[in-house]
Amino acid sequence: MKREIAEAFGTFVLVFFGVGSAVLAGGGIGVADSISITGISLAFGISVVAMAYSIGQVSGAHLNPAVSLGAMVAGRIDQKTFISYSIAQTLGAILAAFAVFIIAKNSSGGFDIAAHGIGQNGYGAGYGGEFNVLGAFLFEVIATMVFIVVILGVTEEKTGTPMFAGLVIGLTLTMIHLVGITVTGTSVNPARSIGPALFAGGTALAQLWLFIVAPLLGAFAGGMLHKLKVTSPPANTEEVASGPEA
Repeated sequence: MKREIAEAFGTFVLVFFGVGSAVLAGGGIGVADSISITGISLAFGISVVAMAYSIGQVSGAHLNPAVSLGAMVAGRIDQKTFISYSIAQTLGAILAAFAVFIIAKNSSGGFDIAAHGIGQNGYGAGYGGEFNVLGAFLFEVIATMVFIVVILGVTEEKTGTPMFAGLVIGLTLTMIHLVGITVTGTSVNPARSIGPALFAGGTALAQLWLFIVAPLLGAFAGGMLHKLKVTSPPANTEEVASGPEA
């Protein structure tokens, strides 16, 4: 269970500091000077970097059922590991959302989950840029697919860049959040969405299906692109040098 515990812990850190940045430092409890979209994006990205370099050698630091699915499709892990990782990641995310909720409730600045939310994902009227379900779905699929392609590429055993993999992955997640926070709050991670939705309830729970289905579809597509060598670099350096016409 060592790998699963590492995944639960890593996902806890990702959600606690990522969602926590939005709720605790993003104006959710009456803070006058919030850290804004850029700050929240960096909190998610830096959390991934920290976990990649600390627990990466234990479990791979997936921190995300979509990443685990992409890894399974690409042949990196088996189905049993995907399931156990996904359960651990989801539990870690729920615990993190609970911790953020408790801290926010104990603020003298006042916290109303109905008014301020708890970092849940969403779409439609009253949420972010009020993108409709199609726009939200397409963003989550595309963003997750890109995320998986990057992760699988930089962690490829023979052609990847392991020294910089954690940094590249964290920066990619930051990039995705910079665009996606206004669209959906940015999920690309079913566990990250499940945790806050359980405490927000209502619309967040009703819309949760999208933040499970879309990221998993994107992850499957990203995993297939890598497996079919469409986006993964060739292992033979002579193939790179010869070019496509050779």
